[in-house]
Amino acid sequence: MDLINLIGKGLFSGTVIVAASEIAKKSTIFGALVISLPLASIMSIIWLYNDTKDSSQVADFAESILWLVLPSMLLFFSLPVLLRRGWDFEYAMTLGILLTIVGYAAGIGLSKYFGSVS
Repeated sequence: MDLINLIGKGLFSGTVIVAASEIAKKSTIFGALVISLPLASIMSIIWLYNDTKDSSQVADFAESILWLVLPSMLLFFSLPVLLRRGWDFEYAMTLGILLTIVGYAAGIGLSKYFGSVS
């Protein structure tokens, strides 16, 4: 991969994050919509196929994303609950991240056991 391509990918990813955080200042639901769109996944799938032309690898990548979407939701379930129960942001975020890491470990294990991913 050449440097220009790599920089382009980084700029695109950064732009999506900045746009979502700026939009969220005005409307949390629209900021959430921007960040929840699978833009990064779609672009990664397109770039992977463009770089490899390997449909099998793209299929494995898409299936791997599927297995890890559910564990990533642990943060979004736990963080609002903890914050609304009076937890300090730093502690709530830390616990949410730890739960997500545990969820990812479980998701990876399940994907290897039930799925056809590597």
